[in-house]
Amino acid sequence: MDTAATAPPGTGAERATAVTTGRNRLVARAGLLRHPRADPYWLALALFAAFTALSVCRFRRMATMSWDLGIFEQAIRAYAHFQAPIADLKGPGANILGDHFSPITALLGPVYRLFPGPVTLLVAQAALFAVSAVPVTRVAARLLGRGRGLAIGIAYGVSWGIQRAVDFDFHEICFAVPLIAFSLEAVIRGRWYPAMLWAAPLVFVKEDMGATVAAIGAVVWIRARRDPERGPRAVPLAVALMGFGVMVSALALGVVIPGFNGGGSYDYWDKVGSGGEQTGTIPFGTALRTLLWILLPTTGLLALRSPLLLAAVPTLGWRFLSHDDHYWGTDWHYNAVLMPVVLLALVDALDRTRATQRPWLASYARQLPAAVCGAALALSSSMPLYSLTQGATYDKPPQAGAVERLLDRIPDGATVEANVGPISRLTSRCRVLWVGATRDVQPDYIALQEPPERTVRQVVDYAGQLHPDTRYTPIGSTSGYFVLKRG
Repeated sequence: MDTAATAPPGTGAERATAVTTGRNRLVARAGLLRHPRADPYWLALALFAAFTALSVCRFRRMATMSWDLGIFEQAIRAYAHFQAPIADLKGPGANILGDHFSPITALLGPVYRLFPGPVTLLVAQAALFAVSAVPVTRVAARLLGRGRGLAIGIAYGVSWGIQRAVDFDFHEICFAVPLIAFSLEAVIRGRWYPAMLWAAPLVFVKEDMGATVAAIGAVVWIRARRDPERGPRAVPLAVALMGFGVMVSALALGVVIPGFNGGGSYDYWDKVGSGGEQTGTIPFGTALRTLLWILLPTTGLLALRSPLLLAAVPTLGWRFLSHDDHYWGTDWHYNAVLMPVVLLALVDALDRTRATQRPWLASYARQLPAAVCGAALALSSSMPLYSLTQGATYDKPPQAGAVERLLDRIPDGATVEANVGPISRLTSRCRVLWVGATRDVQPDYIALQEPPERTVRQVVDYAGQLHPDTRYTPIGSTSGYFVLKRG
């Protein structure tokens, strides 16, 4: 039988039209993916995948670096259940707002309510860092062209400051990084109101961010005065933004934090200036080395030509006034908020340099985007992201599974005294206190990660020193982890 003869009229034409329409849609989608405007978003998606893999794989290997992940999980877990942000790791019943003024972390409460656990915080942080690459790449491509813009975006995304922060568990500064990036992008484009609106919420990230808000206000004030059309209305608001930043920081430091702090003070004053017991001062060589790391491989020093660099001054100022050597160097998360500042200052400087009459400077500026991108990629060979090229990164060690099974023997809702190792496996389901800081609380369990040479007997003796009037008996140990039960 001739099937074509029995088919409904027009069927063949309709099928041909459908095939053509489908092909056109695929071509259109392919064109959209290749469109320059999609570059920032594809880069952000790639960075999100890399940052998430780095953080989650490290968590699976039980390579947590500090107690910060546990502290923030306790606070965000409380926010998720509409409770006061109590972080018992800072002391039994301690309100986190009495330690640092970071109410912005409450935004993760609904997400944590749906997906409870420390991995939620790590994935959220990866997303926030990745999103911050969008404004950097977008404005760079807009001003410098697609190739140079993408090079700047890659240099930012894999910059050493961002990588170090991703590698350091979770911290509230992950909210500051995209806010700064979007704000300074708007400054470069002369969009004064969005610039100030993006900057204002920084005061809710941390108490010191008010100074950064004031600095961004100063940058807007400097740039808006040269804008005859929109500047006259923006200049008074920029001055108001400066006052707003200073005022909120002053209130946080002098009223809010002491009000929630059991001691009625701000505990970190002794790390700044000449107060406290610490007497060390930052060595000149250390300060110079840190400044060069911040400016040389990321911007080739050209960012010094942009007033946007003023936004980095408050962060550098409090760090270099501190006695704590953790603040001085290039480790941990302290340099992440500087990365969007210096890379966008570079974009601004490159744009301003196009009109230069100096041939050597024009040539240097043309080559610099590729150079900083190459430098960032080369430095990555000794940075955390390089571990993603190693198979062992994705393998969960057998001892990690054994430790998790040991910690699972602690029932939900128990009160546990712990040090860094066990914290991140317990804060989502137990009340966790820092070892040696339980005050009058007698924990139900003690979970410790100790050096390999430490014996069960020594750990039991240590528990006796911590709680002389309470008896603790071991219920298991593996791979340097020990769990003791009261009674």
